[in-house]
Amino acid sequence: MDKIHAANERPRVLYLVIEDYYFLSHRLPVAQAMLAQGAEVYVMARDGGLREHLERFGFRVIPWRATRGSLNPFREFISFIEVLRAFRRIKPDFAHHVALKPVAYGGLAARLCGEVPAVNAINGLGHAFHSESMRMRLVRWMWLRVLRIVFANKHAVALFQNAENRDVLVQSGALSDGQRVVVIRGSGVDMQKFAPVPEPPGPPVVLLPARFLWAKGVAEFVEAARIVRERNVHARFVLAGTCDPENPASIPQKQIEAWERERAVEVMPWQKDMPALLGSCHIVAYPTYHEGLPKTLLEAASCGRAIVTTDVPGAREVVRDGQNGLLVPPKDPTALARAIEQLVNNPKLRKEMGRRGRERVRREFSSEIVVAQTLDIYRTLLNPQAIAAATIACVP
Repeated sequence: MDKIHAANERPRVLYLVIEDYYFLSHRLPVAQAMLAQGAEVYVMARDGGLREHLERFGFRVIPWRATRGSLNPFREFISFIEVLRAFRRIKPDFAHHVALKPVAYGGLAARLCGEVPAVNAINGLGHAFHSESMRMRLVRWMWLRVLRIVFANKHAVALFQNAENRDVLVQSGALSDGQRVVVIRGSGVDMQKFAPVPEPPGPPVVLLPARFLWAKGVAEFVEAARIVRERNVHARFVLAGTCDPENPASIPQKQIEAWERERAVEVMPWQKDMPALLGSCHIVAYPTYHEGLPKTLLEAASCGRAIVTTDVPGAREVVRDGQNGLLVPPKDPTALARAIEQLVNNPKLRKEMGRRGRERVRREFSSEIVVAQTLDIYRTLLNPQAIAAATIACVP
């Protein structure tokens, strides 16, 4: 692979994300690839206790006092000023902004600092684009106007995890003809780490690994568990995750405890060892309302697990109905229960779907593939004449 060059001998790269743990889980392989090519790599994120861990990799960490759920104008202005100061101090050769708020603040800073080349990665449109409350409609209106300014940077690339999210922003006018757009599906999966293991003995375990958000379909999962139990189908339903108070769609802890007391589902805290968690189940159920592209499903497929998920953008990028899993309508616990019951009662089908899912990850979603595609984008930003037609596509 050709080495990435910049005007100076060591390109300076700035990754801007809200959470340090998200950088580790979703952007580590490509950032390590940049370190291997001799780049100075800066990570600006909220300090969640992982600073020393990040620094041991060789990253230069900049704490950022940003929060995902805040709409406080003063706090948000301070967050933006911190980003602007970081750009002016570091003078990055290019930046990679991940998620709406980093894209907005990093994208504005990039424009104010002389059109710094940037990857503006939209990993899902989130609550503001799916809620019709008056407050969220106002927030959405503001986001669209900021994104229009950000995407107008002639040295930037808009990066999406699925084409449908891209189309929403095209139709809204935030993206226009001539602006460079790339769709790279997902952030890549380490297929050696997420390797298949035999199903465990005992009753089938149906797992939902996710933050406890209404929009992840947790309530539908619980109701599906009730339905399956009423049909005398023997299976365990397990929720593995945590509440997320910063998210407007977070489920109150009291509700989780009520479901646990009812024994509708088993509840366990979020697990650091995701391969072991996925290996402990037979089926992964993920009845989300909307997604960018859920890494949880890619990891489940890599582990050879059959999947039941919803027929929505992002989720259907991973699951082909009837091949490596089953798709059901969103917000439909009856259909969810029916699909889960089908897989509970058919271990041969589960095994075949798991095999096909891992093969699909190998062909389309492995870390090696995604890192190579992302480095192509970086190379394009630093060497505009080297644009690869197979990678960069203008919005039609």
